[in-house]
Amino acid sequence: MKVTVIGAGAVGATCADNIARKELAEELILLDIKEGFAEGKAIDMMQTAALLGFDTKITGVTNDYSRTAGSDVVVITSGLPRKPGMTREELIGVNAGIVKGVTENVLKYSPNTIIIVVSNPMDTMNYLTLKTSGLPKNRILGMGGALDSARFKYYLSQELGCSPADLNAVVIGGHGDTTMIPLIKHATWNSIPVTQFLKQEQQDKIVAATMVGGATLTGLIGTSAWYAPGAGTAAMVESILRDEKKLISCGVVLDGEYGQKDISLVVPVVLGKNGWEKIVDFKLSTEEQATFNKSADAVRNMNQVLSDSKLI
Repeated sequence: MKVTVIGAGAVGATCADNIARKELAEELILLDIKEGFAEGKAIDMMQTAALLGFDTKITGVTNDYSRTAGSDVVVITSGLPRKPGMTREELIGVNAGIVKGVTENVLKYSPNTIIIVVSNPMDTMNYLTLKTSGLPKNRILGMGGALDSARFKYYLSQELGCSPADLNAVVIGGHGDTTMIPLIKHATWNSIPVTQFLKQEQQDKIVAATMVGGATLTGLIGTSAWYAPGAGTAAMVESILRDEKKLISCGVVLDGEYGQKDISLVVPVVLGKNGWEKIVDFKLSTEEQATFNKSADAVRNMNQVLSDSKLI
């Protein structure tokens, strides 16, 4: 198996490190546009192989997409963070151009790959990737739901005093502070609803903390997170390459599911060797569906920038 990670920054490098440590692929290509950057990261990681006992071959390359040929999975982390004074439209325009160019280059050499989009704003970039790639929709996935659900489990575990591994909890909707929907009524602790253990004010606290999980970390460390996003992406790669059929919240383009069409939103899906193989319907309450619809409206407003800029 062969995996390519585009972008050797903190998230991309952490993702690559997780993939190598788990030996998910025989070959891993780390690509970046900055001269020597990916090469340096790859050498550093390869020098841990003797210490950690993995055999994955990691190769760093500078903007040479021919080295990515035949990739089974490609992870796209490329893009710029929002800078002071930059409007939402400007950020989308810049990152859309980057992601579109990366996708075109990837498909020249790996036309049958599965693409995982990490670049922000994720819902819009995932939608753009599907529209411009021509790939079947099951082979385009957004990472944000895996990350948001992991954060949800963290905040639940802190309040319950339990292991996050014993929790099942998912986040749906848009990947953003105001658009994500932590489904606390559906969350369980070893099959028991967590609502049996938590007062309403505790539930509200957990949901609120989850929704601003990214902003909280940015405030604390001065930049976006990378450990959990990298691990979340690697978990998706693992479920695909090992055909694990795991249920993971991912960004996918909907076609009537959850009452929405022609939009990328986070929903629970089964991940296997073909990409996402099934969308799981959580049977939302009337209130949850209304919130989901509002989230979809917000994401559509962001997607409109793509049309206005003639990117799709």
